[in-house]
Amino acid sequence: MNQELNYKHLYYFWVTAKEGGMSHAAARLGMAVQTVSAQVRLLEQSLGHALFKPAGRGLALTEAGQAALQVAEQIFHLGEHLHTAVRDATSQTGVRLVVGISDGLAKLAVRDLLAPALAEPRLRLVCHEDDFEDLLADLALHRLDVVLSDRPAPANPNLKLYSHALGSSPLGWYAPKALLADVRRDFPHSLARVPVLLPSAQASVRLSIDQWFEQHGVLPNLVGEFEDSALLATFGSSGMGVFPASELMREKLSQGYGLRWVAPCDGVQEHYYAIGTARKVQHPLVQSLLKATPA
Repeated sequence: MNQELNYKHLYYFWVTAKEGGMSHAAARLGMAVQTVSAQVRLLEQSLGHALFKPAGRGLALTEAGQAALQVAEQIFHLGEHLHTAVRDATSQTGVRLVVGISDGLAKLAVRDLLAPALAEPRLRLVCHEDDFEDLLADLALHRLDVVLSDRPAPANPNLKLYSHALGSSPLGWYAPKALLADVRRDFPHSLARVPVLLPSAQASVRLSIDQWFEQHGVLPNLVGEFEDSALLATFGSSGMGVFPASELMREKLSQGYGLRWVAPCDGVQEHYYAIGTARKVQHPLVQSLLKATPA
């Protein structure tokens, strides 16, 4: 039995199975029935199994033929998309940048972190959001060009990853207009009375925020926790509560969400990292990110 698959033979078999017989397949292919039949027999010899059996005046698939058809369907379904894939690839003359966004990173900061790369007029940006560890695995397999995160990559002898600091931003407290007067009165002890929203434990800055509360002797009136900073700002702007966020986002939170700055969250900073697979970054757009500091 020959282990090397001849895809032309497989194609003739596939057409025959789809058309329900040799004569219909020959008509579709514009070939003689004998030629199609010979090609199918060669495939059967290669596989070591009969793929068709007589059924009345026509043919039916054997069990081996049914299994072969399932595989052939997958192969030629993909083949139908080949021209489109090649056309799309060759029509893209831009610079492709595939970025992994860690689930712990404040999403409102991502646009600013990527701003240097967005200046590239031929940019084709692809963003993937996922768990930090899963993104690092994809990065190691070169499925991503860079991972943006709020923490450096942990030491791992099996993964050669390098963390490049992009900068940091202090945190401040923000409030919807309806809660502004209440939270400013006797701040930060007012946070024990007014409703408070916080980033979830997925964010590395959450530990520093919790320590900030302990230092000030405040037990916050916690009513919500969010992994996504944009979702946190949305609920905050609706009046659900006050929350800490990067000072980098101050203008965006004020103009885009109608929120008011309350006070600094002294001593608490949000850090930003670009993680790559090389100590010296080669991708030109990733290089542009490393030259900028968000705050």
